[in-house]
Amino acid sequence: METNNSNGSKEFEDSISGSQTSAQANLPFDIVIVGAGSGGVAVSSSLLKRNGNLRIALVDPATKHYYQPGWTMVGGGVFSAKSTERETHKLLDKRVSQIHQFVSKVEPDANSVILQDGSVVSYDQLVMSPGLTLNWGAIEGLEDTLGKNGVTSNYRYDLAPYTWELVQNTKHGKAIFTQPPMPIKCAGAPQKALYLSADHWLKNQCLDNIDIEFCNAGGVLFGVPAYVSGLQSYMDKYGVSLSYNHNLIKVDGEAKKAWFNLTDAEGNKSEICKDFDMLHVCPVQQPPAFISESGLSDQAGWLSVDPFSLQHTQYENIWGLGDVMNTTNAKTMAAVRKQVPVVAKNIISARAGQAPSAKYDGYGSCPLTVERGKIILAEFCYGGRVAPSFPDWLNVGTKPTKLAWWLKSVALPFVYWNMMLKGRELMTNCPEEKV
Repeated sequence: METNNSNGSKEFEDSISGSQTSAQANLPFDIVIVGAGSGGVAVSSSLLKRNGNLRIALVDPATKHYYQPGWTMVGGGVFSAKSTERETHKLLDKRVSQIHQFVSKVEPDANSVILQDGSVVSYDQLVMSPGLTLNWGAIEGLEDTLGKNGVTSNYRYDLAPYTWELVQNTKHGKAIFTQPPMPIKCAGAPQKALYLSADHWLKNQCLDNIDIEFCNAGGVLFGVPAYVSGLQSYMDKYGVSLSYNHNLIKVDGEAKKAWFNLTDAEGNKSEICKDFDMLHVCPVQQPPAFISESGLSDQAGWLSVDPFSLQHTQYENIWGLGDVMNTTNAKTMAAVRKQVPVVAKNIISARAGQAPSAKYDGYGSCPLTVERGKIILAEFCYGGRVAPSFPDWLNVGTKPTKLAWWLKSVALPFVYWNMMLKGRELMTNCPEEKV
């Protein structure tokens, strides 16, 4: 789970909805960035590394910033939730103006961003990095039972600790883990929750008393074939029942029942009800509504960009970054890390009257936590091409390793907070230019 910046508790979302815009909102900016998630913060730093005189505004009401890849580890009892949280303003370069407002619409022909309170922010270049929307309400009854009755999700900051509580307290019964239709952020996250839970139950000698089922709306375990065999071996090890083409549509927490739409090989649909003692839900995910309302989307509602330059397909001074785009890469923080310098370099080129030259190759990474202490580090580019970052002799690839666990649990959080968000572009194949 990587880049949506407005993904804390519902109460937190409500508390910031009335945030006021700064007095600087009506000033023109060289660059306006929508969204203070990993992409927005990192690209603001990356741009200033290249040109310290840029006037940059970052539009987002959030006062908190989250390292969302850590929430799987919170749900597995490895990280504390608090360790994944920082105050947004402390992460921003002091030269960046944060405007504490939601965006209601973009008017691209006028080079303007319209804020929720009606204020207008003008830009020369616009970076769209608002993340995606988690639609909890798309599953009937889910919102009423989240955080109780054995229903949880690592896709929310305040719920990941409840996942770990349930894992520790579950000694027998039925545990269901769900995955909705693609696209979703961090496609491996639903099964990461399963693996860490099953590993705990195995090591505490209660796995034989727990029936685990993975209900996946899709038809395959993982989208990159090279990694399926290794993952399947862990599903077998934990005795997991794999139920493909099962899409969660309704939950009754008090009755401990979940309903799924089932699609058979001929495309026929039926509805099936399953009992559970623990239910880990991956919510339905969709693009923010204002993208299509602003005329910036493809037919599915995602920001329409060139998959390599990340420049908008219609407006040359608009750029995409992160989960909001219609590119076919995995929606992960690792993808954003590679996208940020591409966008920064191309914006600098555009401001100099040059064509964009930096290219994104679709890189994404998914550290699959198959057990506590070992990870299968899936790395791939457009087309599912395996793209390892480490030499073969380290054996970090399609097999589970302790080194990959160290990367996930120690190295990557450090890189995120101390390098990526500060414009230090380690292993991006996009070195900083001298200003």
